[in-house]
Formats: sequence, structure tokens, C-alpha cells
Amino acid sequence: MSAHDWPHDPDGEQGSEGRRKYGHAVLVKKVDEEDDFPLRAGDYREEFADHPVRLDADTVVSVDDVFQDIDDDTEFEDIVAFHKAVGETMRANDLWTYEGADAFTRTRG
Repeated sequence: MSAHDWPHDPDGEQGSEGRRKYGHAVLVKKVDEEDDFPLRAGDYREEFADHPVRLDADTVVSVDDVFQDIDDDTEFEDIVAFHKAVGETMRANDLWTYEGADAFTRTRG
């Protein structure tokens, strides 16, 4: 998907806020910790599937790409469960580029 195909600018306020937010921060800002949980993965995916998620300075993927291995019937009881499942699938699918300040990688591969 090219930058022009996204429903909004990946680096705008709806996306990664001018490249200030990456990965989990982009995903979690789409939910309200108090009102949206428990949250079914399929409901989140249906609403945001084509939204961009900036992973690093050079890489933007869709929410659908991140959620590719999370079953739609998975229910996240709270924000912590959401973060754990998303982090797990991001790591499993080579979508995780941050492993702490000392090990930060600017590119994957």
C-alpha cells in the first residue's frame, strides 16, 4: 500500500502523530481504556483494518497486517491483554523494531 492509499496520513494526527508514535502507541490510541474493554479482536480489526501503523522511520503497515495472526474471536479483557497479544504477533511476524534503547534497530532485516 502506498502512502496515497491510506484512509488518512500515516504521520498525521490520526496516524503516528508526525512520526512521534510508533507500533503499539498508534494501535492503542484507537481505543478507550475505560470504555472499549473487553474488546473483541474482530471488532477492532473490522473498524481499523486499513488504517496505517508506522513501525519505524521507514515502515508503515496496516492494522490488518498487524492483526493477521490474531483470531477475530479473541477477546482482550483489558488494555494489558491487548498489548500482550499485539506485541506477541508483531514479534512473531517481524513487525517489531524496538527492543529497548540499547538495541533499537532503525531497519528490519
